[in-house]
Amino acid sequence: MNEQRRQILEMLAEGKITAEEAERLIDALDRGQPEATPGGASGPKVRPKYLRVMADFADGPSGDEPGRVNVRVPLQLLRAGVRLTSLIPPQALTHVNAELAKSGVPIDLTQLKPQHIEELVEQLDDLTVDVDQPDVKVKVFCE
Repeated sequence: MNEQRRQILEMLAEGKITAEEAERLIDALDRGQPEATPGGASGPKVRPKYLRVMADFADGPSGDEPGRVNVRVPLQLLRAGVRLTSLIPPQALTHVNAELAKSGVPIDLTQLKPQHIEELVEQLDDLTVDVDQPDVKVKVFCE
């Protein structure tokens, strides 16, 4: 993480700026600063727009044809969802967290922050998915 981005996040944590202002500043940094790309060539880093999950497997629903799953989720939907959690009353968040935990999803929505989504998106470049079946191929990536 570069120094300017860290300063923006520190100002956000200290309450000096709002989450929306921090997002605008980070977007301006992303647009205005070229970053190194793989292979040593420099150029602006393209901000991913979609999370893609693709799976191919030997047995489809009818059993005689290959199956395929192709999901494309706009990352802006994830970002908007994180921002919307700030509008949910704390009592409701506690109830939602309890219901998620009952369902086996141990996520604390009170701790979900916009910078967490950005960190997740940045880390997706290094994502590895292991599948235990030889006839199944799974790819997860951002585009």
